[in-house]
Amino acid sequence: MTRPPTRVMIVDDHPMVAEGIEAILESYDDITVVATLSNGQAAIDRVVELAPDVVLLDLNMPGISGLSATEIIMERRPETRVLILSMHDSAEYITTALNHGARGYILKDVPTDDIKTAIDTVMQGGEYLCIGAETSLSPSRATGGRLPLTQREQTILLELAQGHSNKDVAQTLDISIRTVETHRKNIKRKLGIASTAGLTRYALEHGVLQGTGR
Repeated sequence: MTRPPTRVMIVDDHPMVAEGIEAILESYDDITVVATLSNGQAAIDRVVELAPDVVLLDLNMPGISGLSATEIIMERRPETRVLILSMHDSAEYITTALNHGARGYILKDVPTDDIKTAIDTVMQGGEYLCIGAETSLSPSRATGGRLPLTQREQTILLELAQGHSNKDVAQTLDISIRTVETHRKNIKRKLGIASTAGLTRYALEHGVLQGTGR
């Protein structure tokens, strides 16, 4: 059985860049470009409607940033994979993007084939860093430190550590239970913790529960 084409959304405020990427991707039989948008808010507004498998998202755009857009897109449609497009190759930019839920990071000067490789990689469940990004990130990865939690993940960790169920957290934060489960999985992955009891212990040891009355 042939898999349906991968649905890709391109989000970049530079028309020439966006149109160039669209032309490249449309040349592949197994990719369909469902939209080419110029800002993060438009991507957020249409991600549920268009149901892209992959979003190619510029990091620096007017209005909402690529980082904030990534986190909101992941909340609205957790199964969508976000690949960041950027001119910045510093470890700080790359790490921050991955911490916000991006599944990969592509520098804008990479060969066009790399974009297709990145899409295929994340569709197979992997993470993709282009060569320049991987080189920049290597020293920081070698330290073996835990990845920091985003503000949203910290909020959810607090709720979970207080003994609230996924359903309770979903109702409190007005998000879906599936979104809570996705955040929960990401929190465990970042902290290297396998159980809910471990999350509670981490919250106690790191002062997350201070001032909550528990």
